[in-house]
Amino acid sequence: MSSEAGAFGAVVGLGTVLVMCVGGGLYGCPRYNVYSAKMTGEAELAQATQNRQVLVQTAQAERDAEILRAEGTAKANKIIGESLKENAEYLRWLWISKLDNQTNKTVVYVPTDGMVPQLETGRIGEAR
Repeated sequence: MSSEAGAFGAVVGLGTVLVMCVGGGLYGCPRYNVYSAKMTGEAELAQATQNRQVLVQTAQAERDAEILRAEGTAKANKIIGESLKENAEYLRWLWISKLDNQTNKTVVYVPTDGMVPQLETGRIGEAR
């Protein structure tokens, strides 16, 4: 009888261990889900923070580059403006050379006197 009692005790002990494992799993599973969700949320928050920082740094770099381009353009414009101040002949030549490079264009020259077209001056003098 002692061997039957020992076998029965082993089965009861094994059953108790099995019940405790199942009970522990049922108790621990919801807690693990909460922990897992917390860790997932923290990882997503860290990723979102990093993405925002990347966007901010990219925008700052683009702003700085745009400022440098604008400063360069302003300096170039100043240099060109200074060099063309007393150089009306060059501007006239440049204008004429651009006209020569155009195709299928008609150019009409209007004589002027002090930026006033001389179209009607002959007729006005004749009417008097």
